[in-house]
Amino acid sequence: MGSRVVAALLRRGKDQASALLMPRLPRSAPVSAPPRVGSTSSCGSGGGGCLLPPRPGPAGAFFSASRFASFHAFRSFAPKTLFGQCTRKMSTSAAALNSTVANGAANSGLKLLVTKGPQAQKAVGIWLFGCAAWVFSLVILGGITRLTRSGLSMTEWKFTGEIPPMSDDAWQLEFEKYKQSPEYKRVNKGMSLEDFKFIYWMEYAHRMWGRALGFLFAGPFAYFIAKGYVTRQLGFRLSALFALGGAQGLIGWWMVKSGLEEPTSEYVQPRVSPYRLATHLTSAFAIYCGILWTALSVVMPDPPTGSMNWVNGAAKIRKLAIPVSAVVGITAISGAFVAGNDAGHAYNSFPKMGDTWIPEDVFSMEPFVCNFFENTSTVQLNHRILATATLLSVSGLWLAARKIDMHPAVKSLIGSTFGMAALQVTLGISTLLMYVPTSLGSAHQAGALTLLSLMILLTHTLRRPSPTLLKSLATGVKST
Repeated sequence: MGSRVVAALLRRGKDQASALLMPRLPRSAPVSAPPRVGSTSSCGSGGGGCLLPPRPGPAGAFFSASRFASFHAFRSFAPKTLFGQCTRKMSTSAAALNSTVANGAANSGLKLLVTKGPQAQKAVGIWLFGCAAWVFSLVILGGITRLTRSGLSMTEWKFTGEIPPMSDDAWQLEFEKYKQSPEYKRVNKGMSLEDFKFIYWMEYAHRMWGRALGFLFAGPFAYFIAKGYVTRQLGFRLSALFALGGAQGLIGWWMVKSGLEEPTSEYVQPRVSPYRLATHLTSAFAIYCGILWTALSVVMPDPPTGSMNWVNGAAKIRKLAIPVSAVVGITAISGAFVAGNDAGHAYNSFPKMGDTWIPEDVFSMEPFVCNFFENTSTVQLNHRILATATLLSVSGLWLAARKIDMHPAVKSLIGSTFGMAALQVTLGISTLLMYVPTSLGSAHQAGALTLLSLMILLTHTLRRPSPTLLKSLATGVKST
């Protein structure tokens, strides 16, 4: 259901964005009715294109232009038939349309992030969604790397990357470096070379997948700037995301380096600092959410509306969705401390933690605040409480949406979010009870990012429409 909702919202957003790009005609200007679809004067020789009849009323020209722009934006998907011939005959009018984009956007009060018309908007949107998907896969790969205890297999880091061992001697050299690490001495002592190769390739793949993202982002970004597609606002935003992505590599090595140091106690297993792991994961989430939000803003400059009642309903839900999104984000970050402290391997029971509801040592550390980030019992208890709060808050949002009149697509999206929240809690409990297997652990992390994605999409869809779209809706209400 989620994918269908996203597709429906994006199609709706494309239609509305195209409508807002068109300059509005004066009320006094006469509007001639274009020929109907299928007429010989429309699609035959000398026809001016295949247009739908405008809506009656003073906003008729506005909605007719919206249909024309949306029709042209997706003409590449049309079959090579009479329908395709109609789209080719519209190319001259489309060129004129693109030349009025800037003026139309200025008149509408809508700040577009991409210039040069619908085709440029579509190209930039596809690129950004592709980058977001790449970051999503990178986060999941990082989770698998951690769950397989592969993150400390490479004891060196170079900003430009490194060539993997290609000979037996090279492999043996890397293995000897790993043997000097605390993890080998205390956890993997006696590991074979073949087992070392597995964890080495996992960490190497994670690093190179991140570097590949840099090329995937930088190349098209430079191209779109050269073509003049990117506005200054979008350029600054994407430059900040690119810089954060570059810093993410440094943060990753900063995290790994903490796991290569000797633990303070001989009874403690070597592992990375939970603070650095949380910083690394939070930074990855920030990059992902930033790219996803920007991609949605490019392809859907205005949210779906339909009527003033739906707009007012969305405003009411927006007041609830924003704090719920904050709860979802905090819960996801708390999961990083669970991973950093290996808290998932303690208290593998539910709903109680062992034989009690609250362990006795939840506040045993000094200073007191350290319990929330370093105490295994407290960290897992916090995550349980936050996960329950997330499910309850999303459930409340879903129940509230059922009583409010708003766009059906938004209601469907809220229903999908509620279903994902329930699934995520189920995955979390299953992961805990089965002692954190790699498959369930990575699925749980993917579920957290999916739930966060749905909340980002929901919050973006509930934005307040542009002044021109609101005025058009108000005009339509008066005309009826």
